[in-house]
Amino acid sequence: MGFMDSYFDGLQVHERIERDKSPAPASRPPNRNLSKCNASAKEIEYLAEDDFGGDYSGTHGRRAGSKRSFGDLEDDEDDIFGSKKGNTKAEETAPGVATGMILSLRESLQNCKDALATCQAELEAAKSEIQKWHSAFQNEPVITASTSPEPGLVISYLQTLKSSEESLKEQLEKAKKKEAAFIVTFAKREQEIAELKSAVRDLKVQLKPPSMQARRLLLDPAIHEEFTRLKNLVEEKEKKVKELQDNVAAVNFTPQSKMGKMLMAKCRTLQEENEEIGTLASEGKIHELAMKLALQKSQNAELRNQFEGLHRHMEGLTDDVEKSNEMVLTLQQRLEEKDSEIKRLKDELHQKAQMEKVEDDSAGDKKVVTDEVNSGEAECCV
Repeated sequence: MGFMDSYFDGLQVHERIERDKSPAPASRPPNRNLSKCNASAKEIEYLAEDDFGGDYSGTHGRRAGSKRSFGDLEDDEDDIFGSKKGNTKAEETAPGVATGMILSLRESLQNCKDALATCQAELEAAKSEIQKWHSAFQNEPVITASTSPEPGLVISYLQTLKSSEESLKEQLEKAKKKEAAFIVTFAKREQEIAELKSAVRDLKVQLKPPSMQARRLLLDPAIHEEFTRLKNLVEEKEKKVKELQDNVAAVNFTPQSKMGKMLMAKCRTLQEENEEIGTLASEGKIHELAMKLALQKSQNAELRNQFEGLHRHMEGLTDDVEKSNEMVLTLQQRLEEKDSEIKRLKDELHQKAQMEKVEDDSAGDKKVVTDEVNSGEAECCV
């Protein structure tokens, strides 16, 4: 009974494999597990035929309905009882061999079932993946709802996307070049603004009256020479006065004398005055620096406003450029449409001209024939 169960299980597996067998795609290699299952099923059928309708030989290599060679027939004729001995030996060894074969076939059947389960899982995964791709292509706006996503349509759509990407890259490169040109012009404008501001500052300094008067005086050669002579003379006199004062102080100065005390008091007052003058000078410098800082801030605010205005102007220019590019594209499309229409009209005119020419030729032939007929009739009448 166990062998019968295994036999029927093998037949069911074989039928299931034959039923689920489908042509594999060209990209996937043939499944070796299915070929193994088919081989095991054929072995089960072969064993069943041997058990139920055939006779065992000494080596189990020949079926019941196979032909025997002439050597076997001669041996059978020479020795009548030898075959009976061989049959008895085959009958003794057949149950053990059949049991081993059944166990091996059961193991191969289980392996075939596992392989079939894995193949079914792979098939389901492939079907789900194909369904995903199918749904993804059907959801695309380029594919209509009534048509299926054909490979040619998908490839053409991908080619159009690639061409549009290339055109967009070209437009991006052109925009980058224009941006670089605008940046260069902006830098040149900034440099011109800085040069103009420095020129305005120099003009403001030159327009001050004292500086202009001193400049005129210094430009006169005689006055310049006299001024340098007096300056050198004053420097020499100051040096002599300082030497004389040092000599007098070295001769008459003592800390305990009345003059020394007066000089010390005067030095203290001078030191205090110097400190006050230093504080005033520092405050004046701070005030001057604060004024310069406020002026610089106002200039920076003005420059910022100018920069913002230039930036807005550049944005407007970029918008105008984009609009002009769009207009150029639309005009190119219209021009292509007009060219195609002109070509079509030229073809139609050419065809009409050929047809008219053919009609004229046929009409001329008819006229010649009628003239000949009329002339023949006239001659007959004469």
